[in-house]
Amino acid sequence: MRFLPVFNALGLMLMLFSVTYLLPIATSIYFSDDTWIQFVDAMLVAFVSGTVLWAATQRFERELKPRDGFLLVTLAWLLMAGIGSVPLMLVDEHLSFTDAFFETISGLTTTGATVLTGLENLPPAVNLWRHELNWLGGMGIIVLAVAILPLLGVGGMQLFKAETPGPMKDTKLTPRIAGTAKALWSVYFALTVLCTLSLRVAGMGWFDAVCHAFSVLSLGGFSTYDASVGQFDSPAIEAVLIVFMVIAAINFASHFVAWRGRSFGAYRRDGEARAVVMLLLVSILICSGYLWWRGTYAEFATALRHVAFNLVSIATDCGYASQDFDKWPIFVPLWMLFLSCVTVSSGSTGGGIKMVRTLILAQQGLIELKRLVHPHLVAPLRLGAMTVSQQIAGAILGFIFLYILALGELTLFLVASGLDFVSSISAVIACINNMGPGLNVVGPAQNYQSLTDFQKWVLAFAMLIGRLEVMSVFVLFTPAFWRK
Repeated sequence: MRFLPVFNALGLMLMLFSVTYLLPIATSIYFSDDTWIQFVDAMLVAFVSGTVLWAATQRFERELKPRDGFLLVTLAWLLMAGIGSVPLMLVDEHLSFTDAFFETISGLTTTGATVLTGLENLPPAVNLWRHELNWLGGMGIIVLAVAILPLLGVGGMQLFKAETPGPMKDTKLTPRIAGTAKALWSVYFALTVLCTLSLRVAGMGWFDAVCHAFSVLSLGGFSTYDASVGQFDSPAIEAVLIVFMVIAAINFASHFVAWRGRSFGAYRRDGEARAVVMLLLVSILICSGYLWWRGTYAEFATALRHVAFNLVSIATDCGYASQDFDKWPIFVPLWMLFLSCVTVSSGSTGGGIKMVRTLILAQQGLIELKRLVHPHLVAPLRLGAMTVSQQIAGAILGFIFLYILALGELTLFLVASGLDFVSSISAVIACINNMGPGLNVVGPAQNYQSLTDFQKWVLAFAMLIGRLEVMSVFVLFTPAFWRK
């Protein structure tokens, strides 16, 4: 009874989610791919399910409490992934629920890991639906709900804090949380339009440009081709995507402040953004030189082109590929996987530990080293001009522990199921960071289709906890959460 208001809000969110089917329906009608009826059926399933759930719990409607947000967010992602699987199964009768759910939750969590082949031959409406899932998941369906469902009231803050990534969740851009969510979505939409136009100018067709704009701003990594961005073999397209991958990897609050102030000063003041760009630039130069030195590419310029695109893609957790980097000398792919864990900013659409946590943890480590020499040293933990409280530092240590524990345990599950170690650990890293391709069996030239159902469910769980920042899901497994 205590959590019935959560189901009431969940019903409303499912009703809202049903509206998202209108875009693939319109696409199907425009391209005459004969899938619009399946999307209409799926829309009705989502709307009716949401209506029934809302009506059955309407008398329990109340203001959401802090713990309600975590339960609602987790259930919302699971239920929307389940209902979002419906059109895929209706269009392809041979697609199992496991594969359809894996594809859908991969889209919503912006992971970009796929079990589908022949992507260029899919009906346009299905391809657009996959990329729309990326786009919706990028900024977060929950944040969208907070922006347009005022009935959630102040309780919307609980959803925003539960779903929004990063340790600095209490910073608001506007006095009201709904205004903050609207501001973020406005910037997100504007950048998507700009990316679409840029890709069209660079040589993509309109349909491919829209789909890739959806997946690059969300750092989702879905593509309309099995060969991903390698299909285009275009330095211009790769350059555009690099720019927007870096933009999407920076805190969207900084984008909003820069847009509102009509100044780049917000980026100069954002130490996290500077660290992201610097780490990417240094890594690109080192890895390009390494591949050139090892003879992987005869010319440094060629190595620079391919490393720049693929390294930025993996480091920002986007997951595009223009080359089979699994065949590169192992140092570079492993470094790229490491970067996927730490590179992106908090408040971006990427996953992983986040740069702000990395910087704070590094500062804490340096302070502890100094205390070994000077035991009575009093040194405040700082991030730029901001003093970081011990509460935040403790929360980061707790997050890192749970992140590493989850990574290790899920890897062992895959190894125990028969998957080789390199494929297992790279798949878990790819999924928990919402990045997409791994190495070996799940490398950029392969996909996740060959895995068993058990392995796919393990990785689907990794995607979920990665997108919701581990603790938002794990808190549901603590006895304290369920006590009154």
